[in-house]
Amino acid sequence: MSAVTNTEPLVTLEKHSLLEDVQGLSFGVLIAAVGLVFLTQLGFITGQTAGLALLISYVTGYDLGIVFFLVNLPFYWFTYQRLGWRFTVKSALCVAALSVLMQILPPLMTFETLNPFIGTLAFGALTGTGLLAIIRHEGSLGGAGALALTVQEATGFRAGYVQQLFDVGIFGTALFLLPLHVIGWSLFGSIILNAIIAINHRRDRYIGR
Repeated sequence: MSAVTNTEPLVTLEKHSLLEDVQGLSFGVLIAAVGLVFLTQLGFITGQTAGLALLISYVTGYDLGIVFFLVNLPFYWFTYQRLGWRFTVKSALCVAALSVLMQILPPLMTFETLNPFIGTLAFGALTGTGLLAIIRHEGSLGGAGALALTVQEATGFRAGYVQQLFDVGIFGTALFLLPLHVIGWSLFGSIILNAIIAINHRRDRYIGR
């Protein structure tokens, strides 16, 4: 009996082109920024380095965009060492773009009435989708995201779950600074965001680069 051979054609994986990366990263940053505006309009916080920047901004009164950019600076060496220069450059550009948008968009997006449930749901869905687009084009929005992606690549433990663990630390610190209802709504938005990443970005399913 002759051996059975696999005649299925091999799949050749191609990286995204420069134009595809530009549109994907631009879309991701814009959608993420719009989601963050919903959150900041409510006075709530998020996790990851964006959450750390929000806490510092609330406490000091400094502009969120500037604080977010500065908070991420120490993480660039780590991303360069573990994920390479392409990932680092893309992440730095995304962080810079988000910092600029967070100075431009808030005055252009104001709400007379914004329900906390709708606002945090919109934040989680929009920013989660934006971050997913950025990840799919080999970028991130800062240190916690880069750390989460490194852990997923090394262990298979999903990046969304790693980010949620990091967020717990941010919200734990926020308990000493912000009212309990703010923490509760913020945690809800964080869970939505990280669930989108955990469900839709899996090493065993998604192979695009």
